[in-house]
Amino acid sequence: MASKRREGEHPSVTLFRQYLRIRTVQPEPDYGTNPRLSSLLLNSHTDVVPVFKEHWSHDPFEAFKDADGYIYGRGAQDMKCVSIQYLEAVRRLKVEGHHFPRTIHMTFVPDEEIGGHQGMELFVKRPEFQALRAGFALDEGLANPTDAFTVFYSERSPWWVQVTSTGKPGHGSRFIEDTAAEKLHKVVSSILAFREKERQRLQSDPQLKQGAVTSVNLTKLEGGVAYNVVPATMSASFDFRVAPDVDLKAFEEQLQGWCQAAGEGVTFEFAQKWTEPQVTSTDDSDPWWAAFSGVCKDMNLTLEPEIFPAATDSRYLRAVGVPALGFSPMNHTPVLLHDHDERLHEATFLRGIDIYTRLLPALASVPTLPGES
Repeated sequence: MASKRREGEHPSVTLFRQYLRIRTVQPEPDYGTNPRLSSLLLNSHTDVVPVFKEHWSHDPFEAFKDADGYIYGRGAQDMKCVSIQYLEAVRRLKVEGHHFPRTIHMTFVPDEEIGGHQGMELFVKRPEFQALRAGFALDEGLANPTDAFTVFYSERSPWWVQVTSTGKPGHGSRFIEDTAAEKLHKVVSSILAFREKERQRLQSDPQLKQGAVTSVNLTKLEGGVAYNVVPATMSASFDFRVAPDVDLKAFEEQLQGWCQAAGEGVTFEFAQKWTEPQVTSTDDSDPWWAAFSGVCKDMNLTLEPEIFPAATDSRYLRAVGVPALGFSPMNHTPVLLHDHDERLHEATFLRGIDIYTRLLPALASVPTLPGES
């Protein structure tokens, strides 16, 4: 009985659970009264990451709700909850007959979980996106296990780097000089030393959050054909997440320096390289932030502005000049996106609808900005 709709269950919860049952694993309302004003864009992605069903307490696509009110499902936090919260908040406002100066658009995009390259990255270049005339956007955030709500105003740049080392091959019994492994080891050591330096910087400063430093992880090692053959080529792949205040040109030169210091025949190439980090204003003088934070203050919501530690579709919006905040109204909730047993309590989900029902009128009523008259 717990897995199906209980008698008296809130219809918004039922809709949320129905959405979770749609298997979107990877392989518009318009009531603006002043069309001269830029619009409010509510973005969410429909795709979710794969699951390892054997590690789940319940079927990840059943949207099981337990006796305590927790709803289990892939996408429960990332980010089907927000999609339905948008819809339900807009539905409430329309039913109540509200009209606002700015048009509200909702977008439901694919491919975010694999980089957004066939989703938002392409969409922002399309005339259909330009026609929306977006002036401000809301997108996904993260849960917060405390009483506060996290809001993200920027994010780190993903740099996926493959370092390739070439050297002298030979028999595995010999002391061969200038091997690919030798030189690759030097680069790996340099990068991991940088990683440790950034880790210590984060740990030594309580004011710093993860998004404010640059992280890197060694994610793949490749090379070799047999135990007794010294390979001529070896490679190592790294996932860098570069903080938005880093000089990207200087950082790339540092990568080049690590490779050159290792010896001849060591090169690197990018599998992914984001070079347009942007920061959305959180200054009280900014009309969008003032509207957003003002509602949160009125609702006694504590905000914790941060830099998103990973990457979302917000980066594509900010890159084309649309300020965006990443916000998923889930406090007192462990961060379980991409995790086994991803879940959200129905009370938290319903409160999120209440929050959006207050936020949207404020954002859609931001007064005329310079250039809009």
